[in-house]
Amino acid sequence: MTTSRFPIRSLLAITTAAVALGLSALPAPVAAADSSATLTRLRDTGVILLGHRTDSAPFSFVGEQGRPIGYSVDLCERVVAVLRESQKLPSLRVQWVPVTSANRIDAVTSGKVDLECGTTSATLSRQERVDFSNLIFVDGAGLLARADRGVKRLSDMAGRRVAVTAGSTTVDVMRQAFKERSISVELVVVKNELDGLAAVETGKVDAYANDRIVLLGLLRKLKGGVDFVLVDEDASMEPYALMMRRDPAFRLAVNRALSRIYRSQAIVEIYDAWFGVLGAPGPLLAAMYYLNATPE
Repeated sequence: MTTSRFPIRSLLAITTAAVALGLSALPAPVAAADSSATLTRLRDTGVILLGHRTDSAPFSFVGEQGRPIGYSVDLCERVVAVLRESQKLPSLRVQWVPVTSANRIDAVTSGKVDLECGTTSATLSRQERVDFSNLIFVDGAGLLARADRGVKRLSDMAGRRVAVTAGSTTVDVMRQAFKERSISVELVVVKNELDGLAAVETGKVDAYANDRIVLLGLLRKLKGGVDFVLVDEDASMEPYALMMRRDPAFRLAVNRALSRIYRSQAIVEIYDAWFGVLGAPGPLLAAMYYLNATPE
């Protein structure tokens, strides 16, 4: 990146985080037999199917105008703009397909979605079924609780109930985090983020676990009435990426588009639109942008 808005070159000193991120961003080996020839289908149909979440603000959700908006949505739209140029498909049209945390992987593998633009963590187990782009965001799981519950750290959840979203990595992450700390809790699975927030607000659970930036997005939606606190303790590292079917040519085209975005002012504009109120990217996220601005 050439802008001084993100001091990414100074982050080369953060060698541990940089190496870890660089390794996690590498694409998984893909068997030729798994290729779905996505680019050929895009040329034949003139349509790219983009999956979006309806409730994962500020990454992927439905805005007041009834259309998908968010950080991941903006990134995908920029990727499509690059694909129109790089693949010589000036009339390539976007068709948005709503997905949930529970059905997003099946939507990709079945062909209902070409590229999923949400809050999906790129994990090794998921790479047994699908492919991922280079990383688009790095976050950590945390807890959102009512202020009157006295929850300040994970250990305060002993003997209490924690809501987690169905089909998310947070389920296993929180189960493992509490197990490692010998904390006994009851995990309550909810359908989506709004249901998790409602469960905390009404007292059905003591806290809701999700990625911290998603929890911040929920806090911004609150109308008042109940005071909430964000527990200041990360339970994991969540590396977000764009999910797709196993197709080496399509993955390369998407990663080339992301690299161009990361090398330009475009990523600054997208970040500022959704997270500017939080200040500049932290060291981990800025290092991720730098490491994935791969040259041609």
